[in-house]
Amino acid sequence: MSDEDDYEYEYDDDDDAMEAEFQYTDDEEEQDDAQVELENAYYNSKSLRDDVPAAVASFEHIIAQESAELAKSGSDKTYGPWSFKAMKQLVKLRLRVGDDDEKLMQDYRRLLECIAQGDVSPNAVEKGINGMLERVATLYQGSVSATASGAVVPNGHQDPQKIALAVYDATLQVFHPQTGNTINERLWFKTNLKYGQLLYEMNEANKLEQVLRDLQTNMPPEDSGSASSSTQSMEIYALQIQLYSRQKDHKRLRETFQKAMAVRGGIPHPRTIALIQELGGKTHMASREYNQAEKTFFQAFKSYDEAGDPSRLRCLKYLVLASMLHASAINPFDSQEARPYRDDPEIVAMTNLVQAFHANDIAKFERVLRQNRRTLHDEFINEHVQDLLRTIRTQVLERMVRPYRRISLHALAEQLNHIEISQVESLLTSLILNGTLQGKIDRVDMVLYNHGDHEALSASASGGEGTPARSYVVQRCEAMDNILSRLNDLSAHVTNIRANEPSTLRIGGFYP
Repeated sequence: MSDEDDYEYEYDDDDDAMEAEFQYTDDEEEQDDAQVELENAYYNSKSLRDDVPAAVASFEHIIAQESAELAKSGSDKTYGPWSFKAMKQLVKLRLRVGDDDEKLMQDYRRLLECIAQGDVSPNAVEKGINGMLERVATLYQGSVSATASGAVVPNGHQDPQKIALAVYDATLQVFHPQTGNTINERLWFKTNLKYGQLLYEMNEANKLEQVLRDLQTNMPPEDSGSASSSTQSMEIYALQIQLYSRQKDHKRLRETFQKAMAVRGGIPHPRTIALIQELGGKTHMASREYNQAEKTFFQAFKSYDEAGDPSRLRCLKYLVLASMLHASAINPFDSQEARPYRDDPEIVAMTNLVQAFHANDIAKFERVLRQNRRTLHDEFINEHVQDLLRTIRTQVLERMVRPYRRISLHALAEQLNHIEISQVESLLTSLILNGTLQGKIDRVDMVLYNHGDHEALSASASGGEGTPARSYVVQRCEAMDNILSRLNDLSAHVTNIRANEPSTLRIGGFYP
């Protein structure tokens, strides 16, 4: 018996209880007695759920009994609220036992028929259908987990994926805004979103694209000024972004992310905002826009934290990753939002990485990576580990070569945890090409000649295009050279005056 089954005892009969409380007329006493009898029969049937055949027979009796009562009273409805509840319990029994998938679908289609032809409140319909869909999605997810671990598919269902697809298809047909026989746009939209998420988990890209097109076709335009339409747009964008991210379609992903961030007036769930921002951050990472990625991941982390979603820890790792790739001097754990998680067992490895990165301790940095492979195991992080290593090696290498005019590449490789000479050469070449390092590599002797600021000074004096940005030291040298030049001019001028002084100032044949 699941938690949700226990939850069924809760408040789903409050409306009936309130109606009974305020009905005092003698004319309806007989009807009240029938309702009480159906209610008692319903709860007695629920107590038989461990004996499946007996429970099924008892719930079927409730459906038949209420249908007879409705026909007797001359109602135009075929089913009533107790029939709806009994049908829900029958579907739940089929899902739990899993002995006959065909009977499961028959009972679920009858439940949908009860909605169309029965006297059931909209709130009860929405609550009941959402509960059914959640159970079906859980059934599929449980089967995937069991298959991945090598266990038997739970509950004995032959094909949980087929069941899930059939249930969602049948539900959407009933509530479709244009073709359904029980139009409920709100429920149809929510069901379609859940269906799309399930298709994403099943990796059914073609069907998911059809769902997205159907959603966009049957929703109000974004510029309608409605908060609900803006919220729905954000939810659709979140689903689209997930699809494009899996397909590695960075162009459409970026376009959709920009559209989502431009939506105003909606009140989407923080988890929806966080998902969009997280995947937007990944888009920036793919384009090596590490500064923007860091900012976007930070917003995603805050949104996940606001929603109380465990994904905040995953997003915090991405934030730290982007911060290091950006070579930011600011420790992301210094922020008020991230500080409480710096000692979390899942985050402590990233905390140590940041500390080693800012200290330029490459030995500790690589040791943390090796020792925490399980904690840092993430497809997205793994994609950027090499870039991360290259960033810290470049950072360390720049500091190492600064004091030297001539240094061996073998010595540099040894200081960088014995990496290949070719890797050192590649790092130095990048530093030279981007203007950070002024030098040349002797590939015969495998030596770097560091010309430092003197060659940068002569290069800047030439005034050619593409001259690297001059450093602060170069500017100081230029200023000192300018001062010396002016002093030399002044000295020459004074010397010239003194040399001409006798002839210029002679008076009456005498020197003054």
